[in-house]
Amino acid sequence: MTYDQAFVLNGKTPPQALEIEEAVLGALMLDQNAIVNVIEMLHPDFFYKPEHQYIFRAIHNLVEKARPVDLLTVIEELRFEGNLENAGGSYFVAQITNHVTSSAHIEHHARILSEKFIQRELIRISTETIKSAYDETTDVVQLLDKTEQKLMDINDNNFRSDYQNISDIVAKALKEVEEAEGKEGITGIPSGFTELDNMTAGFHPGTLVIIAARPAMGKTAFALTMMRNMAIDYKKPVAFFSMEMPATEIAMRLISSQSEIEAQRLKKGDLDPWMKEQILAKTQQLNVAPMYIDDSSQLSIFELRAKCRRLKQRFDIQAVFIDYLQLMKGETDNRNGNREQEISNISRQLKSLSKELGIPVFALAQLSRAVETRGGTKEPQLSDLRESGAIEQDADIVMFLYRPEYYGYNEDEEGNPTMGMAKVIIAKHRAGGTGRINMRFQGQYARFENLAAPLSRDALMPVNESFDQNGEMYVDSKATSDDGFEDSDFSNAAPDSEPDF
Repeated sequence: MTYDQAFVLNGKTPPQALEIEEAVLGALMLDQNAIVNVIEMLHPDFFYKPEHQYIFRAIHNLVEKARPVDLLTVIEELRFEGNLENAGGSYFVAQITNHVTSSAHIEHHARILSEKFIQRELIRISTETIKSAYDETTDVVQLLDKTEQKLMDINDNNFRSDYQNISDIVAKALKEVEEAEGKEGITGIPSGFTELDNMTAGFHPGTLVIIAARPAMGKTAFALTMMRNMAIDYKKPVAFFSMEMPATEIAMRLISSQSEIEAQRLKKGDLDPWMKEQILAKTQQLNVAPMYIDDSSQLSIFELRAKCRRLKQRFDIQAVFIDYLQLMKGETDNRNGNREQEISNISRQLKSLSKELGIPVFALAQLSRAVETRGGTKEPQLSDLRESGAIEQDADIVMFLYRPEYYGYNEDEEGNPTMGMAKVIIAKHRAGGTGRINMRFQGQYARFENLAAPLSRDALMPVNESFDQNGEMYVDSKATSDDGFEDSDFSNAAPDSEPDF
């Protein structure tokens, strides 16, 4: 929608300052210092009058060509571009310089033009949004996302930070180094996994982290453990978007992990009195933890961005988890489109979201079946990322989860038993090193833990009869989730329901 259409609908004169526009243009043609001070602050759209826009473009072109700027050169540039008549002719351009006596306040005048432009843009975007909102065929979620993005573009384009002197930047960097001394090297948000935090120095704002694995490796359990550690141990507000399982099952997993009561017994309600007491005692922290769970299925990138912005504004969330990437929808319906392109766009949008909100974004992802058909230890690699190489490109950190016992390996390369063991493989780390981290996986509690020392078989807890020899829950032919827990038991449960003890 153009300005004219917007203001005709509103029936009011648009915000403008024609005299100040003339003062700014006149100062630019008379004073070279004025050009140096404000040329980067201005944009052709800041000028409401079309003739003024043509004149400013001519001035800007001369500056880019490193040519002198004065009344004669501006007129000649307009003539060269074929825009002299559009700019009002030579007499109109000359008259502008007659109205200027000084360029002393040109920076203030430039800010006024910027404010008038922002007012016009707000009116135009708001009018366009109102008109679209009345249209019954409009996708309201897409309209909301586009409106939010346009409003943020106004902010980004008109309130950008200026250049910084290197001495100021160095001072800030040294201050961060000084502050980091008391944090034992962890400058980002800790995950609660000691070796992982040492390798990454915590997870930093603007970082896209991909957690990828084949089904049944424990992606969701790993993400939930990290979320629990961040929210409870470090008091960081965290959001979790699950497109694979309902919120009640996520809560059930957290209860199992926190209380160390097997999830299977929780689901069956097969609890001894001491178990009920333990659950009530150990889950008090969950009740007050700053964790926000959204179990909307078929979540689009538009909806995700809008929800994250609101969560950031309302609760100041410090991290976002998405379970999982390939279940998300792109910007359009894309029924006949390329799924790889859609995933590529989603990964770029997630990276943009992490920078926009200044928080780390953790996206779980499935790996291709190439892992299963490949010989050797079946350890995943970057080429196994499913559907899009752009995931690897956009991610700052790519982590793989791998459990050797799942593939029948009872010992690792060093001869240590692999039962209950898991590896976190950092395959890409834009700001640091890569490597492998050993952890303990407790399938019955859907939980990962630090591994203080190599485990022996004697030190392992007896596996409950509800679990197979790999530590995975034994299930029948019903549909199961990524980590082997049945979804059907909770599909009809109320999102806010709690176990009745």
